[in-house]
Order: sequence, then C-alpha cells, then structure tokens
Amino acid sequence: MTESAPKRVLLTGATGTIGRAVLTQLIADGHTVVCYGRSRGPANDQVSWRIGSFADPKTTSERGIEGEQFDAVISCLASRTGTPSDAWAVDHRAQSALLKAAQQASVPQFILLSAICVQKPRLAFQHAKLAFENELMASGLNWTIVRPTAYFKSLSGQVARVKAGKPYLMFGDGRLTACKPISDRDLAAFIVRCLADTDKAHRILPIGGPGPALTPRDMGEHIAARLGRPLKFSTMPVAAMRLLAGTMGVVGTVIPPLRSKAALARIGLYYGTESMLVWDDENGRYDAGATPEFGADTLFEHFDQLLSGTAQPERGDHAVF
Repeated sequence: MTESAPKRVLLTGATGTIGRAVLTQLIADGHTVVCYGRSRGPANDQVSWRIGSFADPKTTSERGIEGEQFDAVISCLASRTGTPSDAWAVDHRAQSALLKAAQQASVPQFILLSAICVQKPRLAFQHAKLAFENELMASGLNWTIVRPTAYFKSLSGQVARVKAGKPYLMFGDGRLTACKPISDRDLAAFIVRCLADTDKAHRILPIGGPGPALTPRDMGEHIAARLGRPLKFSTMPVAAMRLLAGTMGVVGTVIPPLRSKAALARIGLYYGTESMLVWDDENGRYDAGATPEFGADTLFEHFDQLLSGTAQPERGDHAVF
C-alpha cells in the first residue's frame, strides 16, 4: 500500500452510518470532501455539503459536482428498506446517475460500497446492486467494489432485549449462519485506503472484521454470559418463516400495501438462513477461511460496550430482529 496524498473526494451517503464513518476517516487523513445528498451535516475547512437528488446525471452534475474537479467519488449510497421500488431507485438508478455524472466530469476513480450478500442474489436490492456493479466495471474508470460482511449495528438489536430478561431470538438452532462482523470505523478505514492502494484497483473486495466467524448462537451466549445468566432463547423454524414469507408474497399480489411487508419478510428470511461470508461456488458452501479480515474492533467488545452503557445501539434497516 502507498500513502495517499490529500485528494478532493465527492462522497455520497455521508449521513448514513457507514458514510459518516468514511467522512470521519477522510477528514482524519487530510482529504478535502464534498458531501452530496438529500441532507447536510456540519461543515468545516475540509468538508462542504451540497443538497440535491440523484434523479438524473444532469441534476447530480449541476448540484453535486458543479463543474469542479475531483480525484475520486466514494459512494456509500444504499436503499433504506431493500424493498423493490426503493432498491431500484437508489441501489441502481441513483448510483447510475452518479456514475454518469462522474464520467462526464472526468473523475478518474470510483469506490463503491456494496454488500457481500450479492454473491447469491435472490432479493431485489441484491439484483439492483449487481446491475450497478456491472455498469461500474464497464465504465472505464479506476473502480473498486467493497463488499463488507455483517455490520455491528445489524447484529446488536437483541442486546437490550436479553438485558431486559427477554429470550434471544434465533432461526433454527442458531447455528445455520455465520459472519465476520466489521465495525463502521474499520470498514471506513478500509474504504479510504482504496484511494491510494493500487492493489485494490479494478477488484471486487469482500471484507470482514477480525475472526473467528460467529453464529447467532455464539452471540446470544456471549450476551448471556456477560449478564451472568443462562441463555433463554426462542426459535423460529425456518419452514415457518418460509411459509410466512410465501403467504405474504401471495397476499401482496392482491393487497398492494402488503407487498413491502412481504419483501421485508423475504429479507429477514435471507439473512436468517444465509451466511455473510465468501461463497465457494465450486464446493457449494460458505468459506470462513476465505473471508478476508481487517481491523481490530470485535463484535463482542461492542456488545460489552452496549451492556455497560458506554456505547449506544444503532439499528440497521436490514436488522433481522
């Protein structure tokens, strides 16, 4: 890796959880940042905010780039719910408008925050993300696609639940899936390194936090142990969840307001039955050993901070429980 000279970066998604962490890292590394999106945060000598939509390349160019020169775009845009309409509007059309505006402005580098779950696409947001990934790879820009594993925020919702004496919720026996969670801070550091690390150019990069891979049962047992209690758990059979998601999908074709709820049920089923690790297509399995690790923050340390009150929970839109 080479050290990055200060660059001028256009950052999108800067008000989201990961986007905020990326902005903090960019500032710490001395880069100048223009944040473009629907809302603004605090400005300083290194950061300015521009408000606008991603309706089309012209709008993005006029209100975001404003005819100025940038060394790179970092996009942390992501749909909030993952439902089909939201996914195709944000994960594909908004990203596509941003890419076209960057091409027209001769921005040489584009770093995309994607997701590891696109390896086995079954959901609308996964197909939307893949469609844009393909556009980016064909763009002629110096591109990097970062596919992180699970986030701390989407795995922390049950800490308060168990602390309050309620059971820990699991699919099956809690060992159906595993992941190597990565913190916002570590993921942001990894993304910003892509600005200067030539080894990361023109690559799709899956990335997790420090191992080992953890199952939901591992997480529940850690919380219970820290509280000094036996683990009380409640399980949902996968077959029941499949039936619920399928039924809601059928009903949603007749009752439109239920369509989004059906989509959310399918998302919950996916995350409850698929690991967030590198997929070994040849052997048909997830491979924890092949899932790269980065950073020093661990999920269990984060759980301990939540339990002690030194950290506050922030739920993700795709949190399973």
